[in-house]
Amino acid sequence: MKNINFLFLLVFGLSLGLTSCEDFLEENVKDQVSVDYIYTTPAGLEVGVNALYNQMRFYNSPSGDNPDLWANVFFMVATDLGLHRTWNTPYGTGHNPQSFTGSKWIQGYKIIDRCSAIITSARSISMDENAKKRLVAQARVIRGELYLDLKQMYGGILIDTIPTTPQNINDPVEYKVASDADVYKLIDGDLDYAIANLPFKVDPGRYGQGVARHIRGKSALWQQDWAGAAAQFDAIINDGTHGLVALIDVWGQNANHKESLFTYQRDFLLGPSDDLAGGGGFWLGSVFTHRTYELNTSELIQDVAYGGQSLGWFYPNNYLKSLYDQTNDLRFKTYYYSDNYQDYKINVPGNPKFGQPITNPAIAAPNGNYRAWHWSLKKYHDTEKLPMTSNSYKDYMYYRLAETYLLASEAYHNLGNDTKALAYLNKVRRRGYTGNPESAVTTFDLTSWTLNNYLDESARELAFENNRWFLLKRLGLLVERQNLYFRSSPSGTLSGEVQLKMTPAMVNMPIPQSQIDLMGKPAGFNVGYN
Repeated sequence: MKNINFLFLLVFGLSLGLTSCEDFLEENVKDQVSVDYIYTTPAGLEVGVNALYNQMRFYNSPSGDNPDLWANVFFMVATDLGLHRTWNTPYGTGHNPQSFTGSKWIQGYKIIDRCSAIITSARSISMDENAKKRLVAQARVIRGELYLDLKQMYGGILIDTIPTTPQNINDPVEYKVASDADVYKLIDGDLDYAIANLPFKVDPGRYGQGVARHIRGKSALWQQDWAGAAAQFDAIINDGTHGLVALIDVWGQNANHKESLFTYQRDFLLGPSDDLAGGGGFWLGSVFTHRTYELNTSELIQDVAYGGQSLGWFYPNNYLKSLYDQTNDLRFKTYYYSDNYQDYKINVPGNPKFGQPITNPAIAAPNGNYRAWHWSLKKYHDTEKLPMTSNSYKDYMYYRLAETYLLASEAYHNLGNDTKALAYLNKVRRRGYTGNPESAVTTFDLTSWTLNNYLDESARELAFENNRWFLLKRLGLLVERQNLYFRSSPSGTLSGEVQLKMTPAMVNMPIPQSQIDLMGKPAGFNVGYN
């Protein structure tokens, strides 16, 4: 009997465009690959695994402006480091099962089901065992990652490893919240299998042992298994496949560098939509960026150097700004667009002051219009973004080694080894102050490991990278810190900034109402919402 049945519209055929495999583009165009081919042949198994990568790219970096984008942006900005100006409002009246996007829940379980289908069917496929194990390992990383995602987001979740088929789709259904022990047993089992069967060195856009260990270490932290977490993070750091890169390269145009544990691949020529191999245009490079070109049209036009087409929906807040040593910490100018108007030059051809600093924006934009002018995020800057659009085809680094170092620091502190905890923390910090990943300069080192020092350094390095919300939740600090520092400015001005209160119930995200109704409102889900 299946525990989950028809929580999503099951698609039995997989589009060739979802394979992320360029070889198929050279074949005759076909609409679908048969299910029998995918689940009974070696080549089909590879097609199925490739399709999972495209589905995961849609899950974590969808194109365009839609609820799927909002599902990802929420976790990046709705923390103690964020400022909301417009668009979807975190913790507002729409934060409930009826209105909040259900993208993560619905898409997550859909992909999990396909992972289970691949894992199950592989047992009966005759092929080279090592090649089979590597394909299955990739499916198991994805399944383990998704279950950890869902657990972090929703609290009480369902687990199921039996793939949906035409034969079992009408079986009786039991909707029951899984125990923490069962959830983590499944997550860790999947990831341990992947660790045993994947190499560290893989092609860009593929899951390797590094990302499998990184996620496994995160699972251990949620279980307060400090030794297990430290062992996973040490294995990544000590292997040498991954390493910190120069600060200027971390968020440069090449996202497939040594620091990347995993990067989503995009290619306009193989797209341009989510259901094709190249993916669609991703808007992240516009969401967090101010529109300097609205300050004074006689002085400024859209310029890719200043972010190009921008949206200015969300920004880093003044609390985050206060955490930086703005004189010495190079991350302040590397990870963010400057808030010194003299750094922006008049770029309108024919203007007699062309190349000179723009007019003081306090004059050009009375009352501090945030959309046109605000300290803003540069991490997702794309020097090749399509002009006059928000579409970016830059590859998207999703997991990186700097987070591994910081999480390892936390694990070692909880093991009572602050010497190693500080060594890992300061490894990242030194790079931030010198730009050099191998710097031995101790001038700005932290000399004591405290929770505040750790959280502040994590904020300086990893702000708006899809980890802060989950870190604070795991530490039990999400509601407290969000209510202290997260701000909204519906008017887009400093004088219009207000608090958006988060309630304790909101630490577990609202399961979409359609799914609650389907399940018959079983106990254990959406505490505080219904």
